[in-house]
Amino acid sequence: MIFSKAGFGGAVADFEAAAVAQDAKRSGKAFVRLQETFGQAKEADLLDGGPRLAAVLEQVPPGPRAVVAVLVGACVERGADAERCAPGVRAGLRVALEAAAAFAGAWAATGGGAFPVPDDGEPGEEIVERTGFHAAVGWWTLPQWEMAAVALLNHRAVRAGAGGERDELLRLLTAVEQASGRQFRSLGHALRVLDDEPLVALHRTSGTGYALRFFGIGDNFQLHTLLADALIGGGHVEGHAPSPHEVAVCRETPGQVDTVGSFDLTAPDGGRLWNEGAPADIPVVDGVRLLVLDEPSYRRSWPAGRFFPGMRGDVILERALEPEETERWFAHVSPAKELTG
Repeated sequence: MIFSKAGFGGAVADFEAAAVAQDAKRSGKAFVRLQETFGQAKEADLLDGGPRLAAVLEQVPPGPRAVVAVLVGACVERGADAERCAPGVRAGLRVALEAAAAFAGAWAATGGGAFPVPDDGEPGEEIVERTGFHAAVGWWTLPQWEMAAVALLNHRAVRAGAGGERDELLRLLTAVEQASGRQFRSLGHALRVLDDEPLVALHRTSGTGYALRFFGIGDNFQLHTLLADALIGGGHVEGHAPSPHEVAVCRETPGQVDTVGSFDLTAPDGGRLWNEGAPADIPVVDGVRLLVLDEPSYRRSWPAGRFFPGMRGDVILERALEPEETERWFAHVSPAKELTG
């Protein structure tokens, strides 16, 4: 009799073989073992197991496929090669989003009402009868796909490798969110993270301008602190400079620490850009994102840190703009609009 190798490594090998052979009984047993043994897995088994599981995701039935994708993401968080794991998870996410969009359409066509909240089990018979099994599973497993995808999108190389496909995934996600009224904020922000992105920041009070570049920024809270460090901490403009600790947790140091706002972030048309948003919200003017930094209209504090704790980010000041350049950029700028309400 041939005995399977013990532990997570053995479970991966059994699950991989069963998935390829489409052996449902063996696959089911190995699926249980994957979950039971992951917590005690050795590093070598995690590094090896993540890419192997990702490679067979397409051959796994839709329900357990999402759980396996979460395990792949967990392997990546513990050191497995994110680039090797990414294609399988990205393909699975797309299928789940397409199915969730179909669920939204079927739900509306069969009477609508509040969307059901996925639980740890499977969708019930009444839901499946209304929307179809595949669509129901897509909606039911979308939170798990969010977890798996974000774990991989923490890596800059994975974001770069996704290319324009991120736009299509974001389009599908937006359609699902609008139809369901439910936000998948982590996935939405992760799909919109920009890397090696040029930015022109205009400091209205001093009339100066700066060319910067940023990467790996999850939200505008993080961007705000890093901009304040580059410009105020760097001695270029006056204002409240964040402490070294506040800056460090916004780059790659774990944790959070309280900070205070240094600016109002303003769009070229004078509208407010909120810290809760993302750098992708900054309008593009003449091919470059253009941001106006106004004096803070009120004191605002928050915990400085990273929206994605596993994602390294930074803002790099490339140079101060010449007065003539600054004047040309300011020609695109309107006065800040008064907040109402």
